Amino acid sequence: SWLELSTTHCYGNADEHSSPLFAFTTGVRHVSGINIYTPNELEVVNGTSVRLKCTFTSTHKVTLQTVTVSWNFRPLNSGSEESVFFYQGTPFPPNMGRFKDRAVWSGDILRGDASITLNDVRPTFNGTYICQVRNLPDVHGSNGEKVSSNSEFYLL
Repeated sequence: SWLELSTTHCYGNADEHSSPLFAFTTGVRHVSGINIYTPNELEVVNGTSVRLKCTFTSTHKVTLQTVTVSWNFRPLNSGSEESVFFYQGTPFPPNMGRFKDRAVWSGDILRGDASITLNDVRPTFNGTYICQVRNLPDVHGSNGEKVSSNSEFYLL
């Protein structure tokens, strides 16, 4: 099963001096044996780091070989998604684009943690972040199911 969690929808200005960034997220999403959890609130200052938390539980055994994680980003003014991070047995950070050298794996699959950290957060990071977690034993049907949960970041 795939779980899709939109962790952020950001709005902001270009001021890089002590601008707080707030995120409000939903609690739990469940699809075919997987639950995904997100924090209720998150705060970060523009120019610092933010941990985008994405944790999960599965009714089936979780192993490094069976879990795949994809983080994607959709800018505010565009429907085009871009890859932020990919994990399959080992982290694959982006090698180009706005998240190169800024997106870092901070999760632990065996503990049900698919989180990443974005370093040196900028207004160009404004948009929607989507965390997808797949544990192969949980897949039922041809393609599994997707659930999306939206939340917003406010760069003040």
